[in-house]
Amino acid sequence: MSNLLKHRGYYGSIEASPEDNCLFGRLQFIRALVSYEGETVAELKEAFEQAVDDYLDTCASLGQEPEVPCKGSFNVRIGHDLHLAASVAANRQSITLNDLTRRALAEYLAHHP
Repeated sequence: MSNLLKHRGYYGSIEASPEDNCLFGRLQFIRALVSYEGETVAELKEAFEQAVDDYLDTCASLGQEPEVPCKGSFNVRIGHDLHLAASVAANRQSITLNDLTRRALAEYLAHHP
């Protein structure tokens, strides 16, 4: 079972609260806090989908662009030595550090989906 729900390009977490006897989650990979809950997996999935739809409807009614999960850039703190080694490797291949990083991530994900 996946630990993420997906609807209309948005992802949501799946968590459990034994104390409250419920399942809950929130939209992932955006800054806006959008949460949902349910007592069963089916209820949680339905609440998640409704939360996504409500978020998009609210943005539209306010004339705001909804946040897009993972816009395509991120900062990674990897330490001096790894940064330098990656920069040198990219230079030797006559590619940018961004290209080297994209290739490394693509290769990793091809072997670890």
